[in-house]
Amino acid sequence: MVTHPLTALAPGFPSVAAARAGLPPTTWGGDDDDAPLKRKLRFRSVWISDTHLGTAGCNAELLLDFLKSIQPETLYLVGDIIDGWRLKRGWYWPPRHNDIVRRVLKLANKGTHVIYVPGNHDEVLRDYGGLSFGGVDVVPEAIHVTADGRRLLVLHGDEFDGVVLYARWLAFLGDYAYAALLHLNVGFNRVRRRFGLPYWSLSAHIKKKVKNAVAFISRFEEAVAHAAHE
Repeated sequence: MVTHPLTALAPGFPSVAAARAGLPPTTWGGDDDDAPLKRKLRFRSVWISDTHLGTAGCNAELLLDFLKSIQPETLYLVGDIIDGWRLKRGWYWPPRHNDIVRRVLKLANKGTHVIYVPGNHDEVLRDYGGLSFGGVDVVPEAIHVTADGRRLLVLHGDEFDGVVLYARWLAFLGDYAYAALLHLNVGFNRVRRRFGLPYWSLSAHIKKKVKNAVAFISRFEEAVAHAAHE
């Protein structure tokens, strides 16, 4: 019997994960996926990452609508699907997040090969690489073979993030700041909806700018180190 948060991909997840984290349990919500739906979109492969289930900033409705519209041969869940960092600080797991898990399980049950590659926010699952839960295979990395035979390495990428590797305190600080930004993003898009404007992620935009700045600094440090070596 598996008693680990990885059972987020099996019906016992909320209570098990809560118990392991010392947090109050939650219950499964309903799933209206049995209602008549439009014809499913067929894809060879679909990649999803950084959904951060377990946070208020997760776009659960959009994600669930997308998952209900597809039936891919392979679904890659590429890291930070569940935000374990945030769940440790405070339990947040609304019914819609359960519906997303149920939909992933339903895809697996209907023949989709679901591959979960953990990231840094769900890094606790890396200890269970090589196991399968509810039809979902958990692996540290995967090799995707394209239709024309090319082989692509699939991983979350935090293994190459200098902040995550060498300054975890800064990564956690950034996570707190990003959480605050996600709350701001909710209000920002509420105003946009009132003006009839589509969803736009302010938090993702700022996060991209910060990452570009960090990448620039890293390249500068590498150039300085290279020059010093010469």
